[in-house]
Amino acid sequence: MNKDKGLLKQIAEGISDMCYIWWIEMKNTFKDEGMLLFFIVVPLGYPLLYSWIYNNEVVREVPVAIVDASHSKQSREFINKVDASPDTRVAYYCNNIDEAKSLVGMQKVHGVLYFPSDFEKDIGRGVQTHVDVYCDMSLMLTYKSIYQTSQAVALDMNSDIQKPKSGSITIRDEEINTQPLAVDRIQMFNSTGGYGNALLPAVLILILQQTLLLGIGLSAGTARENNRYKDLVPISKHYNGIFRIVLGKSMCYMMIYCVMAAYITLCVPRFFHYSSLVHATDLLGLMIPYLLSAIFFGMTLSCLVRYRENVLLLVVFTSVPFLFLSGISWPQSNIPQFWKLVGDLIPSTFGIRGFLKISSMGATLHDIEPEYHALWIQTLVYFFTACLVYRYQIISARKHAIAHLERIKQKLES
Repeated sequence: MNKDKGLLKQIAEGISDMCYIWWIEMKNTFKDEGMLLFFIVVPLGYPLLYSWIYNNEVVREVPVAIVDASHSKQSREFINKVDASPDTRVAYYCNNIDEAKSLVGMQKVHGVLYFPSDFEKDIGRGVQTHVDVYCDMSLMLTYKSIYQTSQAVALDMNSDIQKPKSGSITIRDEEINTQPLAVDRIQMFNSTGGYGNALLPAVLILILQQTLLLGIGLSAGTARENNRYKDLVPISKHYNGIFRIVLGKSMCYMMIYCVMAAYITLCVPRFFHYSSLVHATDLLGLMIPYLLSAIFFGMTLSCLVRYRENVLLLVVFTSVPFLFLSGISWPQSNIPQFWKLVGDLIPSTFGIRGFLKISSMGATLHDIEPEYHALWIQTLVYFFTACLVYRYQIISARKHAIAHLERIKQKLES
């Protein structure tokens, strides 16, 4: 009976301590302008800015320059079809390639089409000819528009050139001879073929993690600068007290980011009409382990933050590498094994992959079991590493407080 009462008393004390830590952290969060900025303002505003930038999805009427050394009917037909495409626009006609290069340098055009002087003669002789396409590779979307348009026009003209030479009797015979295999291009999942639909889900999930790292790191830097960990020493007399501290602080972050996650993953895509096949239950199942793993990951990394400013350098530096390691911007098959292992240590890697499948492909929790299980494993691992980090910090704070009291005592005695 006494054991049961003692156990109930310990549980009550643990809950009371967790609530106390939660209240202290929540109060510090809303008092600190920096934490408010990273926990509230940035998650609310940054996704809107990023989504607005890529809201057009694809670029249209990309200006190109033409260098036509052929001056033939075939080259003019090619140019007219390129100009008629919704993706490209013939902006300049140049006398030579150097003049076209200068236009690219001044960013008046983003590509050049060069027709050699023997363009039509080679077609008439039945010899393979070519059109040179030069693109500004610094802009991926403009390069895609120019290259794909040129390729589509070339394929269309190839069919027209082959038909009179095919010896076919009917129009249907000509179609079969010039295009024996009909291909219909249907874009799965990303129906618009846009950059925003492809990249936005990854960026939204990364924003959740990076703002969490910023806020938690800022809190840790502030506590270390003010030696605020000494306030937690009375609660951490036993090792179990560390669990209460970590759980209490994580409760504060989880409460804030449940709201932020719902806004970012459900509201932002609808504001800008991006594709979203999310089901609430599947999203909830993914977000719980993702947010927990990101919170404990941030609490673990907080040991690297000695000053408030340090966290800005750490998080800004890692944002782009974290996005690449997720396998969204760069194919996973081309990532070296070492960097794959590094990516497996980061919650956003599995969070991005899981959310992309749920949002763009309509997957369920059963379909994303590898990512789901990996996030729960990270949650457990980073919870214990966070406990070790906070235990070390509190022990250091206790030693610092004792040393400070000893110095005061020695001064009084002297």
